[in-house]
Amino acid sequence: MTDGNENARAERSRGSLSRRRLLQGTAGTFGAALASAGIYEMIGSIAKPPDRAAAADSIQEQWILQNEQVVEVDGSAVKSSKGTIAVRVPALHDHVITAKLNVPAKAKALQEAQHHLESALLDLERQFPPTPTGVATTVAWGLPYFHHYVPTLGKTSDFFKAGTRYPTYLPVDLTTSKAEGHTVYALQEARTFPSDQPPPGFGPVRLEQNDVAVLLRSDSLAHIKEAQKALFGLGSNQAGSLFKVTSIRQGFSGGGFYGQQGLPSKLALAANIPGAQSIPRQAQGFLGFATTLDSNMGPGNIASLETLPGLTDQWPKGYFKQGSTMHLSHLFQDLVAWYEQKYPTYADRVQAMLQPGLSPAPGTYALQPPGQSEAEVAQGVKRYHAYGHSGSMSMVDSTTSSTTSNYGQAYPSGTTIPVRGDFDTLDNPFHYTSDPTGDHYKKEKAAGLHFISFQPTIGIFNLVRLAMDGHYSDRTLPMAPRSPHAGINSVLHTTHRQNYLVPPRRHRSFPLAEFLV
Repeated sequence: MTDGNENARAERSRGSLSRRRLLQGTAGTFGAALASAGIYEMIGSIAKPPDRAAAADSIQEQWILQNEQVVEVDGSAVKSSKGTIAVRVPALHDHVITAKLNVPAKAKALQEAQHHLESALLDLERQFPPTPTGVATTVAWGLPYFHHYVPTLGKTSDFFKAGTRYPTYLPVDLTTSKAEGHTVYALQEARTFPSDQPPPGFGPVRLEQNDVAVLLRSDSLAHIKEAQKALFGLGSNQAGSLFKVTSIRQGFSGGGFYGQQGLPSKLALAANIPGAQSIPRQAQGFLGFATTLDSNMGPGNIASLETLPGLTDQWPKGYFKQGSTMHLSHLFQDLVAWYEQKYPTYADRVQAMLQPGLSPAPGTYALQPPGQSEAEVAQGVKRYHAYGHSGSMSMVDSTTSSTTSNYGQAYPSGTTIPVRGDFDTLDNPFHYTSDPTGDHYKKEKAAGLHFISFQPTIGIFNLVRLAMDGHYSDRTLPMAPRSPHAGINSVLHTTHRQNYLVPPRRHRSFPLAEFLV
C-alpha cells in the first residue's frame, strides 16, 4: 500500500519521463531534419554548379550574394523584338533557419552569446568563402529580439530611466515618417495585404515572431550542411545552444542554364506535383519565367539602409550602416490553376506575369517589358480589363529620378531598388517546424516559394507589395485583388510573413548587445 506522497512522486516521475521523451523526440526530429535535405539531395546529380570565382571581397554588406554569375539568355526586351537578356545565376541551394533565442535577457549572457556566435561564424568563414562556391551566410534579426533583449536600445521610442536618456539605434525610415507625420522605423512588423489568402483549411496568414533568421546560400549542399552544424549543432565549437530552432526552410534556384532541364521541372516531376508536366523544361521557376533578370535586381549596394540619400538616418555614421531590411514569407503556387485552368495559353501567362498587350515569341521565358507608370497601369486596366504582375510594380520599386548615391554612384531614373533572394521549394510549408500544428505541416510535397526581398526599408516593401494588389498612394485599381485579371495573385496562397533587420557584417552577432551594462 502506498501513501499520497508516494503516488505524487510516481506521477511526477512519469511526467518527467514523458517530458524527456517528448524533448528527445523533438530534438531527434530536428536533428534528422538538420542532417537530411530529402528530395533536394538529388540536385547534385542533375545540376552542374556554374563556373564562378571562389574568392570574396571584404565587404560589410552580408546581404549581398557575391560572385553571382550573369549570363545572356534568349529573351525579349520589348514586345516582339528578339534578343538576349542578362540574367543572374543564383546559388543552387537555399536554406533559411529561423529561431527564438535560448539566452537570458541579461547583459553578460547576451555579450557571451555575441562572442560565441561570432566565433562560430568566423570559423565557418575560415572553412568556406562567403560565396556560392563556399557558403554565403546572412544573419537577420526580428523585432522581438530588439524589443525583448535590447529594449533600452532597440525600442521604437527614446527610452528614459532615472533621468538618463538612452538613444535608440534602430534605423528611422525618413520618407515614411514624413508621409505619416510620426516616427516610422526601417524595420516594421509584418502585415497582411489585400490579396493574401492561405489555402483552404490553413487558417489566417501567420505573422511570425522569430528572434533571428539565418539565410544560407551555396552551390554545394554539403557546404550548407556544414554551415548548419556550425551554427545550430550542439558541439563544443558550435552555436546551437544559443537557439531554439522554429523552422528549417529548404529550396533551390536555377533554370535551364544549369543543363538541359531546369530544377523546377525536374524536381516537381520527381515529387509528383500536380501540374508539374506543364512547367517548361528550361524554366528558372515553377511559373515558367526568369526571376533574376539583372535589370530587375537592385545594382550594387543600392538596397543598403544608407545608400540612397534621404531614405534613412544611417548616413554617414549609423550603427546599421551597410545593413538592409529583409522580408521573408512563404506561399504556395497552384500550378494546375496557372497552366491549365486560369491561364491555359502562353500568351495568357505572359500578360498575367508581365503586362497586357505584350506578344513575345512563344517559348521566350526571359522577358523585360517596358516600365509602366501608375497612370499607364490604370489605362491598361481600362483597355484590357487586367493588369500584369511585374508591370504593376515596375515604377513603385524603382528610383523616380536620376539619383546619385551617398557613395557617388549615379543611378538613372527607373533603377530597381530591392534585391530578390527568393527560391522555389517543395516544403509543405517547411522542411522542419517546431510547431507542426500551428504551421499546418504536411509530409506531402507542394509547389511553393520562400520569398525573400532586401530593401532599405520595409516601407518600400509594403508599397511594392500593395502595388502588386493594385493599391497605390493616389488610386486603387478597380480590380478584385485575387481576380484572375490581377496579375498572378489568384494562383498564390500566402501562409507566413515576417520582417527582419540585416546588420552589417561587423554587427551581425547579437547587435547592440555590446552596449548593455
